[in-house]
Amino acid sequence: MSKKDSKERDEGLDQAMTLSEALPYMRRYSGETFVIKYGGHAMGDDTLRGLFARDVVLLKQVGINPVVVHGGGPQIGAMLERLKIKSEFVDGLRVTDKETVDIVEMVLSGSINKQIVSAINVAGGFAVGLSGKDANLVRADKLKRTKRDPDSNIERLLDLGLVGEPREITPHILHVLRETDIIPVVAPIGARSDGETLNINADTVAGAVAAAIDARRLLMLTDVAGVLDGKGALIPELSVDEARARIADGTIEGGMIPKIETCLEAVEGGVEGAVILDGRVPHALLVEMFTEHGAGTLIRSR
Repeated sequence: MSKKDSKERDEGLDQAMTLSEALPYMRRYSGETFVIKYGGHAMGDDTLRGLFARDVVLLKQVGINPVVVHGGGPQIGAMLERLKIKSEFVDGLRVTDKETVDIVEMVLSGSINKQIVSAINVAGGFAVGLSGKDANLVRADKLKRTKRDPDSNIERLLDLGLVGEPREITPHILHVLRETDIIPVVAPIGARSDGETLNINADTVAGAVAAAIDARRLLMLTDVAGVLDGKGALIPELSVDEARARIADGTIEGGMIPKIETCLEAVEGGVEGAVILDGRVPHALLVEMFTEHGAGTLIRSR
């Protein structure tokens, strides 16, 4: 046997072993629903987007029901700059006026959503794009946020414009699609009771949808490996109480706090587990769900 043939045989054996080890996890999660929040730099990388799409199709093929909720902050920012529309942030949230929300909806429900749908279809799946406005999936209210004035110590209400938060998730369309071979891809746009469009944080929508449809897992793809300890090592698992303690002691800080809070709300809403994992790592979804060691930080109720 030549060295080339021997190498190909060994690679084939490794692949067979990987599939064999994944089988118990596939059986465990067959018939369950996963909500996957897709965002970060992985969205802007064609290669990673293709690998993500293949992973999502594989999940569907082994009997898991994936629901993708995507972000798009950098793409929105680029379009606003291109159109010379000024935009500002307050506490990490984009202040959104009528002109801006039209662009936000165009980018999220249009170009980004269809890129993801197309990638999944090219990978052999059947995807359909939705926004929270479709079938009243995400009914929303304007987000109310207060900020304390450092000089007077008086709290004041911030006006973020047409920024929303989910008030009610109506998952009928997702339940219908669950019984088909179609993979829903959801843009984080919602509507008030009067039909006015609201821009909603994608993490928040993903968490709310996961709780509403009794998802087995909420998977948050980010640009970090997960929650790190004081020495920079990945923490593979946290209970709800441990996660809150890590926020209190400063181990979890900055932009990771709202992501963890989304995970906590989802778990407390009935999701079995929520995971923070690095979307820049090829096949991170599969490593997390089909291997013993996982790929990120899993948060459970206890």
